[in-house]
Amino acid sequence: MSTMDNRTQIATGPSKRIANAGKLYHGRRATLSLDVVVVGCGLGGLTAAYCLAQAGHKVTILEAASTIGEIGAGIQMGPNLTRLLIRWGLGKRLEEVAVKPEGLVFKRWCTGETVAWTMWGDTMEEQYGAPYYHIHRSDFHRMVLELAEPHCTIRTNCRVVSMDTSKPTLTLESGEVVHADLVIGADGLKSVLRQYVVGGPDRARPTGDAAYRATIPTEKLLQDPDLRPLAEKPEMVGWIGPRRHIMGYNIRGKKEYNLVMAHPDDGGEESWTATGSADKMRAEFAGWEPRIQKLLALIPSTLKWKLMDRDPLETWIHKDGKLVLLGDSCHPMLPYRAQGSAMAVEDAAVLGNLFSHLAHRSQIVPLLYAYQSIRYDRATATQLSSRLNQHTFHLPDGPQQEERDREMRTAMEDALRVARGERSTLALAGNANQWADKAKNTIQFGYDADEEAEKWWHHHGHALTGPRAML
Repeated sequence: MSTMDNRTQIATGPSKRIANAGKLYHGRRATLSLDVVVVGCGLGGLTAAYCLAQAGHKVTILEAASTIGEIGAGIQMGPNLTRLLIRWGLGKRLEEVAVKPEGLVFKRWCTGETVAWTMWGDTMEEQYGAPYYHIHRSDFHRMVLELAEPHCTIRTNCRVVSMDTSKPTLTLESGEVVHADLVIGADGLKSVLRQYVVGGPDRARPTGDAAYRATIPTEKLLQDPDLRPLAEKPEMVGWIGPRRHIMGYNIRGKKEYNLVMAHPDDGGEESWTATGSADKMRAEFAGWEPRIQKLLALIPSTLKWKLMDRDPLETWIHKDGKLVLLGDSCHPMLPYRAQGSAMAVEDAAVLGNLFSHLAHRSQIVPLLYAYQSIRYDRATATQLSSRLNQHTFHLPDGPQQEERDREMRTAMEDALRVARGERSTLALAGNANQWADKAKNTIQFGYDADEEAEKWWHHHGHALTGPRAML
C-alpha cells in the first residue's frame, strides 16, 4: 500500500479525534531522517517499522527466523487497537477476516450458569469510537506485514547476538555488524536487547499458570444442538472455576472457534509454539460442564503456553540514548485482559508520531523519554489489571467466589436494563467483571495513541525547537 493510497479513517467517538487529511501525522515527516533498525518482526516490530517509515525514517527490520509468519490462535482487539489499524487503512481487511462479538459472557465452570453479561457489538463503536474484534493472530500479522513491507527492508535469518550501545551497532550470529542511528528492541518475551537496558539478564517469574490453545472448525459446533449457539452468536464466552478458566470466541468470519484454556502449570517452556497433549488438556477440565466436555472432545491437538510474568522495568531506554524497548520486550502482558498486542501497537504509534517531529539529533533522546513518559504508566497499569483477572477468574468455590459472582450479576442486571432501553443506574467501579467497569473501559478503550503523542508535543514540543534546542 503506498502512502498516497493509505487513506486515513477515523471513527468519531465521545472525545474529539485527530483530524487527518489522508496521511499519518497530518502529513508531517521528519526533516532529519534516521537509519532505524527494529529487532523483531512481530506485531510490535512491524507496526513500529510502519509508523517510523511514515514519519520519514529509513527502517530495517532484523528477524531471527528464516521465514516471516505467526502461528498461534485467536486474539482480541479492543477499540484502542482497532482505531489505529483503521486509521492506517486496514478497516476493510478487518471487516473481512475478523468477527465483531456481540457481548461478553462469564459462566460457572460446573453448571454453565451465566453469572455475567456485558453488551458489546455496535455499542463499543458508539462509546469508544472504534469496534471490538476477534481475529486469528496469523491473519493480524499478515495484515500488518503487508502494510509495513513496502515501506521498510525486512531481513530474515538475522539473529542478533550482541550490541554495542555506544555506536550503536548490532552483531549478528553470522558475524555481520549492522550499523544504525537508533535501535528499537521489539524482540519479545525472550528479548536479547532487554539485558542491555536492565544491566544484565533478567529472569521471568512463573505465574503458576499455563494455557492450552486450540481452534475448532465451527461446522463441527453447528452439528451439535448444545454447541450450535456458540457458533451462531458471536460472543466472548468465559467459563471460570477453581484455578482454571476457558475463553471461547469465533474468528475468521465465524469459520473457526478459538479456545484458550488456562490451568495450573505443570512445567514446560515460555513459548507460543510448544505442542501440548490433548489428553492432558481434557484431564485438566474433567468435571466441567457438558458443553466443555463436548468442545474438548473436538480438539485433536493443542498448543501449550507457559505463562510467565515480569515486573515493570525502571526504564525502557538505554543510558546511551540509542536503544529503546517496545511491546513485550519491556512490558509483557498476561493474557487475562486481552491487551498485549494493543499495548505493543500503541507503543509503535506513539514512537512514530513523536519522531515525525525530528529535526535535529539533539532531539532524539528527549523524544525517547517522551515516548516512555506517555506509555509507561498506561502499560504498567494494564499489566497490573491483567494480573488482577488471574486472581478473579480462578477463585476456589466458596465465600469469595460467591461475592465475585454477586458483583458480576449486579453488573449483568444493569447491562440488561440498558439493553431494554432503560438508563444505566450504576457506575460499577471496581466490579469483578472489569469489562463492566465504565471508568476502566473509558481509560482502556477510549485511549488514542496518536492523540496522546500530539498532546505531548503541544505542551512540550516548544522546548525541543528553536535555536537554543539545537545547540
